[in-house]
Amino acid sequence: MKHPKEEQTYVMIKPDGVKKGLIGEIIKRFEQRDLKIVALEMFQPTFDKMDNHYPKNEEWITRLGQKTMNTYEKYGFDALTDFGTTEPAKIGPSIRKWLVDYMLSAPLVKMIVQGVHAVDVVRKIAGDTMPYKAEMGTIRGDFSIDSPALANKEKRAVMNIVHCSETPEEAEHEIKHWFGSAEIYKYKRFGEED
Repeated sequence: MKHPKEEQTYVMIKPDGVKKGLIGEIIKRFEQRDLKIVALEMFQPTFDKMDNHYPKNEEWITRLGQKTMNTYEKYGFDALTDFGTTEPAKIGPSIRKWLVDYMLSAPLVKMIVQGVHAVDVVRKIAGDTMPYKAEMGTIRGDFSIDSPALANKEKRAVMNIVHCSETPEEAEHEIKHWFGSAEIYKYKRFGEED
């Protein structure tokens, strides 16, 4: 069992975060909370690598479609007009495709962030995945206003600055997927005891 200070999570700065010049700001916010960056790289993902980052199972894809349907119902939009269907399982593949296309549209920055409750703390710093719902003071709340209603109307993915693992298990999987056997650095931050 790892020490609580050794919990790791995976973070990826998305195309809009890179294009808005937020790489340093995002890293700064993690480091201000005493989290450590133990691996870091800018890269251009391949289609296969990005396609395999996102689940392909029917349940996950249907969930994407259901989220879209919920948004359409909430704001009074017509999914039949935009998608030709109201079935979440048939809408989900379009949303997934837009997501992969978006993630391939510019270089990304991948990192492993380590520290006490890293998974939960990073998600708290990032804010709600829907930028229009994210609290001010979070990365998404301060730097994005996007929403699924707007994204669906424009036939694209929601631009929400960063991806953060949701669970320790997901973090472990994503770290292995994106970093493989690359070196993860061990060091003590200034002021850490031996």
